[in-house]
Amino acid sequence: MTERQQKILNAIIEQYAEVASPVGSNLLAKVFNVSPATIRSEMYDLEMEGYIMQPHTSAGRIPTDKGYRYYVNSFSGSEEVFNKPRAERAIASRVSHSGAPERAIKNAVDTLVELTHNLGIATIGNQLYMSGLSNLFGQPEFINSEQVMQVARLLDNLEPWIKEAAPNEALSVYIGAENPIGRTAGCSLIISRFRSPYSDRSYIGMLGPTRQSYKEVMSLVSRAGRELESII
Repeated sequence: MTERQQKILNAIIEQYAEVASPVGSNLLAKVFNVSPATIRSEMYDLEMEGYIMQPHTSAGRIPTDKGYRYYVNSFSGSEEVFNKPRAERAIASRVSHSGAPERAIKNAVDTLVELTHNLGIATIGNQLYMSGLSNLFGQPEFINSEQVMQVARLLDNLEPWIKEAAPNEALSVYIGAENPIGRTAGCSLIISRFRSPYSDRSYIGMLGPTRQSYKEVMSLVSRAGRELESII
């Protein structure tokens, strides 16, 4: 992938996360100060390589799971992928003033829900705490009943999967069809492992549509895990 193609892919992903509609060549031509024809040529190459797709004729392009994976891999090795001090301070404050470990974990999840508008999850002992379900089903991706059923099946199996799989990375990102318990649900799971009084492998994370602001969510989930580990 050329440098310009990578920048175009990043722009498609970030714009699509904001507006939830396909991104067209005319918009990107203004962003990159080139002709729409040049953008269309680059889009064609990206589509042929499987990084983006055209959902219907005459529409713009949207990212594929492969495109999201390339995007996430391009920044996931950096220390800070997203810098939003106010949001990170909110997590630190809510966690540090919580008292009991259970309350600290719940406060961290609730804060992530408020900041990202996704579904928040965490393991507390042998139970899975969940918050923000209305956020998840309020996303435009989940307006039809079949898609809602797919997500519901994923949620039914989430707790046993976490216990069985016990992801070992400090931060794990499962994008769309990579998700081992909901390949057709159109969701991505971003989950951080941390040590707690309950277990050396406690988890906090977010579940949202595949279309989401990965840099922001990954950074905030990672920060929440670090804060919990340092305080409780």
